[in-house]
Amino acid sequence: MSENEFVFFQKFNHRASALELEFLLKEEHIEYMLEENSSYFSPTFMNSNLEKEFAVKLKKVDFDRAENFIEKTILEQINSIQPDYYLFKYSDDELIEIIKNKYEWNKFDFLLAQKILKERGKDFSSEELNAFKDEYVSILAAPEKSNTVWIIVGYICAFLGGFLGIAIGWHLFRYKKTLPTGDVVNVYSESDRKHGVRILIIGIVVSVLSLISRLLMLFIIES
Repeated sequence: MSENEFVFFQKFNHRASALELEFLLKEEHIEYMLEENSSYFSPTFMNSNLEKEFAVKLKKVDFDRAENFIEKTILEQINSIQPDYYLFKYSDDELIEIIKNKYEWNKFDFLLAQKILKERGKDFSSEELNAFKDEYVSILAAPEKSNTVWIIVGYICAFLGGFLGIAIGWHLFRYKKTLPTGDVVNVYSESDRKHGVRILIIGIVVSVLSLISRLLMLFIIES
């Protein structure tokens, strides 16, 4: 992947949150793209409602600069936080969990958790924070567990012809996810992706043969 290619940086369920980030990026003169998407295709059809998603894309080369500027801005806000903010009621273990799973929380809570722990005498070095990050990202990067049922369904649909078999094969083979680091990895394991290729090829071949068969039948009938 090119360093100048735009990839997902952050995703939001609400446009207002995306626009807040857009304002910060403009202030720091960082190039970005704002996209409005619907939920991706899934062969399980769990996303049939197609919820809206607002994605901010950056060039991978700008990820660190954007992260640092956003954190600097948030740290200035933290200094004026009210003492009744809910994180102040969290135990040390609960705050540490926030730090270990930083990408499941907003940046404000992540940085505030560090500040509260530091005030309680528990300060984490940059090396420890990076270790937490690397461990979390490695978990995210791991391929999803194989779904044998849908692989079987994919083969059946492919042999029967039709769009669904082709769609399942394409999904298994090509679907990717963007990690918080900006790296893009395959969602499914190499084994599942090979199944996807086979399903895709079978589906296309059967569909083409079916189309040719129908055209021949029409030609024979008309003759």
